[in-house]
Amino acid sequence: MSERKSIHGEWSSGWAFFLAATGAAVGLGNIWMFPYLAMRYGGGAFIVVYLICVALVAMPLLVTEITLGRRGRKSPANTFFELALDEGRSSVWAGAGFVAMAGGLIVAAFFSLVAAWSLEYLWRSLLSGYVGITSEQAGSELQAMLGDPWLQMFWYSLFLAVAAGIVARGVRKGLDPAARFMVPMLFALLLILIVYALWVGRPEPALRYLFVPDFSRLNASGVLLALTYSFFGLSVGVGAMLNYGAYMPNHLPIMPMTAAVVFVDFLVAVSSGLAIYPLLIANGLPVSDGPTLVFTLLPAAFGSMPFGGFYAALFYLMLVLAAWTSVIALLEPTVSWLVECGWRRLWAAILVAMIVWVIAMVLDFSFNLWSSITWHGRSVLDIFNAASSDIILPLSGFSAVFFAAWMMSERSLRQELRTHRLLVRLWLIVLRYIAPVGILFVLFNALGLMRGVL
Repeated sequence: MSERKSIHGEWSSGWAFFLAATGAAVGLGNIWMFPYLAMRYGGGAFIVVYLICVALVAMPLLVTEITLGRRGRKSPANTFFELALDEGRSSVWAGAGFVAMAGGLIVAAFFSLVAAWSLEYLWRSLLSGYVGITSEQAGSELQAMLGDPWLQMFWYSLFLAVAAGIVARGVRKGLDPAARFMVPMLFALLLILIVYALWVGRPEPALRYLFVPDFSRLNASGVLLALTYSFFGLSVGVGAMLNYGAYMPNHLPIMPMTAAVVFVDFLVAVSSGLAIYPLLIANGLPVSDGPTLVFTLLPAAFGSMPFGGFYAALFYLMLVLAAWTSVIALLEPTVSWLVECGWRRLWAAILVAMIVWVIAMVLDFSFNLWSSITWHGRSVLDIFNAASSDIILPLSGFSAVFFAAWMMSERSLRQELRTHRLLVRLWLIVLRYIAPVGILFVLFNALGLMRGVL
């Protein structure tokens, strides 16, 4: 295995790495996207296809990023640079790390904006509990909030200040204890919300739609969405997992640890549906996803339930925690690169947080002050989303897969993975011939090249 040592330190234990990696993987999509896709595309049928996509695309890529990270022991850009030199390849490969880091900052800005909305709704839940509010009234309140740039700015400024403060303290004093505190709290809140939803809601229809396989509702679009979500649902392609792998102690086995992270991420995604949809069904509200679900339908559902305000506050706190654990992981790659360039970590964290703050401000203004600005019919938000999710993330993931599969020697990979040679061979076969095809499907679909096919 690699004899390099990270100048940033290491995780204090395997448990700390597991919590940090899980926190990075569990994001907003687990809560407001996956359950909806499962209910829409055949419940258990969609879940089966999703798990196949995870096994053939997402998990091999996650193993790849963690392996490269631990091998290089540096930020994504410098890891690709060092490993390319080790393998006699061009140093141009450092560009793959910079691309991932750039995509991560854009995603961090979007998460920060959604966290700002969640903080505002957390505050409102504590004040009024949304008692008696309808989904139409909640929708009007959402539009009013989006139309107020300064309110959103206040909340994402506060959110990013906390995230930057954690990252500024380093791995052992910042990231490690933050993961140990935030991730278990997130799990506890999710468990409480599930019990509440099963108690006051209608669990039977939700359980049926989520888990009973109905292959008649699973079409080609559903399969492609399962593939797409498997890629985006584990925070791969943004440098976060590669950077967290750089802090992974040598004695920890990569594949079993990765499998544990993937399993818990899946468990959270499925469980989120049990915390949400029994409430919607009990109130006769439509099944939806994204901001409409979280900031329009759920306030109406909580507002008509006993102790709804309290549990609404817990729900939005859970969203904020999910955003924090993800954003901390997304800030760290660029911060660590600046530290490797000679910056003090405090100033590096402040600079990176300010960059994300500016991007979040641009996204914020796209809902109000700059809402009239479009390019080829696309809003500012659409442009940033296309640049990150549609282009940067798939290209970054493809670069990592191609580099590990074709640029590195099997001996180097086997030294880092420290597992049976046959298992490494199987992983390489998937990495060389299956995972790249899946990632290209994700990229082509995002670019709209699959519309005539499906």
